[in-house]
Amino acid sequence: MGLSAQPAQHVIKKVADAYTTVKAHVKAKLRTTVAKPIGFRPDAAQPFDDRCLSWQVEARTVSIWTTGGRMRGVAFGCSVEQAATLAACRKGESDLVHRDGMWLLIATCEVADIGVSEPAGFLGVDLGIANIATTGDGERHSGKRLNAVRYRNRELRRRLQAKGTKSARRLLKARRRKESRFARDVDHVISKSIVTEAARTGRGIALEELSGIRERVRLRKPQRVTLHSWSFHQLGRFIAYKAARAGVAVIHVDPAYTSQACSSCGHVDKRNRPGQETFLCTSCGFAEHADVNAARNIASRGVACWAVSHAADDAA
Repeated sequence: MGLSAQPAQHVIKKVADAYTTVKAHVKAKLRTTVAKPIGFRPDAAQPFDDRCLSWQVEARTVSIWTTGGRMRGVAFGCSVEQAATLAACRKGESDLVHRDGMWLLIATCEVADIGVSEPAGFLGVDLGIANIATTGDGERHSGKRLNAVRYRNRELRRRLQAKGTKSARRLLKARRRKESRFARDVDHVISKSIVTEAARTGRGIALEELSGIRERVRLRKPQRVTLHSWSFHQLGRFIAYKAARAGVAVIHVDPAYTSQACSSCGHVDKRNRPGQETFLCTSCGFAEHADVNAARNIASRGVACWAVSHAADDAA
């Protein structure tokens, strides 16, 4: 096919990996059989190793192999911090992706984590829909703007899909990733704020263990779309990797009854929550914003879980 040795090896590997995945799916009964040969999109991601791609980070250029010959001095853009990370921590292959008319060169960087020291307490974080994240210190990150954007996009998609014209399909294609990019930016801002505050005060971060929440939570039909579009998993991942780079401990706790328990006296009663935002303890009379109260309960459980886990490690 006119390919040199290294690109030909990449072709063989990519096809072999694709059929290995299909065989695994057939074995796991995720699909019945391979009905037709696997196809590959012309603009699918292509891997490049150091024999096919070389980075000149200081000059912000790359030299890359193509079927028409090697292209040299191809400019790329990134921030100063990203360039420093790329120069110091890049490892393995880079992927070339053509997306929405842009060429993206994605490099994997392995950054060593900073050692986690003994935290001086924990910063509890309550995740929700009305407030995306609320800390035990009382800082609330509202989800009103994000939910409004999602509702507006959902209604626009519905109208364009119903219209079905060529221009409507073109507009749908142009907007398909806009919402996810906006949600990702919001999660980055929130996670950075939480990790920065925890690092500043020498505390760890306690998060709710939310695996299986979509199956556990009972909601009215209009609320289900909001829950299923909620990016709590992405926010949790962002907090985890930012905390690892800052040397901040992260622990996940059981969220059961954190919204009904009083953070002052520990009394648990569903009547403690007379409203979505209100917490009023029926035992001691303690009053607080409901999400802040839940975040403080999560922080207390984080302290307990950290003590138990480290006592087990010391015993071992």
